[in-house]
Amino acid sequence: MKLLLITAEDPLTLDARTRELIRFPQLTMPLLAALTPEHWQVEHVDEIVERVDTKQHFDLVGITAATPAAPHAYELADAFRANGVPVVMGGPHATLMPHEVAEHADIVVMGEAELIWSRVLQDVECEKRYSSGSHSIDEKTGATVEVLANGTRIYRCPTRATLEHLPRPRRDLVRDGGWNKWWATKSPLIATRGCIHQCDYCTIPLIYPQSRQMRYRPIGEVVADVAASPDKGIVFWDDNIGANLNYAKDLFRALAPLKKWWTSQTTMASIRDDEFLQLAAKSGCKAFFVGLESVSQSSLNGTHKGHNRVGDYRQLLQRFHAHGIALQAGVMFGFDEDGQDIFARTVDVLGDIGLDNATISLMVPYPGTPAFAKLSTENRIIDLDWRHYNGKTHVVYRPRKMTPDELMAGYEWAKMQFYSPSQIVKRLSISRTGLWWNVPRNLGYMFGLTTEVRARAAMHRKESDLEIGDWGLEIGD
Repeated sequence: MKLLLITAEDPLTLDARTRELIRFPQLTMPLLAALTPEHWQVEHVDEIVERVDTKQHFDLVGITAATPAAPHAYELADAFRANGVPVVMGGPHATLMPHEVAEHADIVVMGEAELIWSRVLQDVECEKRYSSGSHSIDEKTGATVEVLANGTRIYRCPTRATLEHLPRPRRDLVRDGGWNKWWATKSPLIATRGCIHQCDYCTIPLIYPQSRQMRYRPIGEVVADVAASPDKGIVFWDDNIGANLNYAKDLFRALAPLKKWWTSQTTMASIRDDEFLQLAAKSGCKAFFVGLESVSQSSLNGTHKGHNRVGDYRQLLQRFHAHGIALQAGVMFGFDEDGQDIFARTVDVLGDIGLDNATISLMVPYPGTPAFAKLSTENRIIDLDWRHYNGKTHVVYRPRKMTPDELMAGYEWAKMQFYSPSQIVKRLSISRTGLWWNVPRNLGYMFGLTTEVRARAAMHRKESDLEIGDWGLEIGD
């Protein structure tokens, strides 16, 4: 039996992703491949580095896609199905919008796959038939399969998967592409799953059952996976690796003798603990991603992210740098409390505190989230084309204190300013952390953004013939 697993990528942002100098592979498909019985021959295509050949024949094609990549994933699925190849779709968007996805797939898997994937494959192998309606397929876990009128099956499992005895992800399926299509590491892992916070715009509470009840892998199993990797660097795709400080500290102590480099994601709540940072640094942590999101406290409070305290940013960043750890911050524009002054304020604040890097985006109200529900109730959603829900190319709702065009222009201006030569020099002269990789990464963003923003401006002119303001196109000094 031949299985093709596809990590689909949003075509509107694919060009920008391929210009990144440091990128990490997703965990989903390498882990799913490891959960697949050995008699299945598995191939994997990640569209960041490879193209999908829909003319090839497989016994089953599996596709995972986030919301902005969903329309493209549908195109792939439709092409395979037209050639008689059955398709199973899962991932974030399939969990958020299962009945929509069911229009383009033979099988939809909602939520976590660990407890249900083997049953899906078993049903495919034996060509299992179900009548229309819902059927229990595992009394112990509560797993069900619902057969829709069009014949598509939706598999659900309400029981949370245990993280004990997870198979080692199939790193052999993480392949490099051509020029500048390589990975910083081929060893994606997790140590924990879930997040104790519930921010209005976040999909984590919708994707994982009882997401605020954190789950942890046995530390010995995590260490064994890290030790088995031939790569110097590791990426932990945890949503909040510091949610449980005691667990995190024990993990860091156990990782230290391996002398690896690693990066992961955490929150401001965990990095207030100095021992957490000290142990992380000793264990090889080179950078954390932290969702700062805004320099406006009222904006943070309004989206249930009040655990971030803007007044603490400078001190916390100094503590990061004192331990030799860089900070990649998530920054978003478009919250209800954001006025037109937010763009310049953000550039000034992040420059003054010496932030290493930032992933700057527009706030995206993903379907099913409290943010989407609120904006829908207020009739402020203006675009339901999921391709535009990437946080980069389109504003999909009416902001409260500015127009959509003003938000887009301000976002592009701030992004260009943040990665302008003078700001890079200013920020990194304060940080002085990991300059051997921090400088090239910032320069990569700078050169890439010049082309990206101009291409996006041309796209918008073509789409709507709207005038893009000069401030969205200039690189400031």
